[in-house]
This record gives sequence, structure tokens and C-alpha cells, in this order.
Amino acid sequence: MSLGEQNKAALRAMAHPVRLRIMSLLTAAPMTAAEVARELGLTHANASYHLRNLLSGGLIFVEGEEKIRGGIAKRYRYDVARDREHRLSSGPLSDEQLRAEFAAFAHELIRRTRDANFPPSSKVLADAELWVDPEKWAELRNRISEALVELHNVAQPPRTPGTIRTSTTAAMFEMESE
Repeated sequence: MSLGEQNKAALRAMAHPVRLRIMSLLTAAPMTAAEVARELGLTHANASYHLRNLLSGGLIFVEGEEKIRGGIAKRYRYDVARDREHRLSSGPLSDEQLRAEFAAFAHELIRRTRDANFPPSSKVLADAELWVDPEKWAELRNRISEALVELHNVAQPPRTPGTIRTSTTAAMFEMESE
């Protein structure tokens, strides 16, 4: 598959809200299609279909296989650092591709807010269109990017005792000057 075809496959894979949820689940621990299906209330066939789409888009990988009831089950994983490296090596996405990705994230944020618990001290919300020094912009963007990678790295499997379910969405980009 060429780089352009893989970028298109990745975009198609991310455009579905269930697949974004699956990627979040697979951040903390590798899971089988059956485990993903149980966690998200999907059929096994539906979970397998979405996992295949994510795999073909290069967004997840098979971390291992195990025998389950006489068959072989694949354990899928999403690794934010690996995804970041892949994105850097495959070249920039088109503006159209990025807009589609941001739209998918926005729809997922709307879904997540339906399950939100907003204690006064735990929420962080910011939205701004600002003019910033380019060096400061690069510094802050890199620090936030590093914090997001760290957050993915400390994620635990769903429902791990002592953890809380959280939502994090970040979108930072330069805009055209008027």
C-alpha cells in the first residue's frame, strides 16, 4: 500500500466515532475483538470489522495472539508514540484530511459530554483564537504535545480499580492571517 493510500485508509478509519473509542481503549492495554465488543456493547463481528479498518489504516497494530477456545485471538494495541512517528514519517496530511479528523474529534467530544461529570475543580476548558509569538507558540505546542503523550502512556485498562474515566481533546493549529 502506498503512503497516500495508507493516509487515506487512516483517515477513513478515524472518521468513524466507534473507531476513535476503540483507539482510546487500546491505548492502555492490548485487547481482543471480543473484549472490545464487550466494553463498547458491540457485536463481535462489528468490533472485528472496526479493528480491521484501524489495522489497515496503520493506526493500531497486533501486539500478540493467544489461543482462546480452540481459536486464535489477536490482541490489538494503539501506541500514541508509534502513531506520532508514523505521522511524521508519512508526511503532512492535506488540509481536507485534517479538517475531517478535527470534525471526527469534535463529534466524539459531543458524545463524551453526555457521560460527563463536571465537579468544579476537575474540568479544564479553553478555546481561543490568539496571536502569539512564533517561538512561544512552538514551545507551548511541544509541551502540550509531550503532556498528551505522557497521558496516553499512563492510561490504564478500562475499569482498573483506583482509576477514573476521563476525556481529553486537544486541537492546536496555526490559522491564516487575515
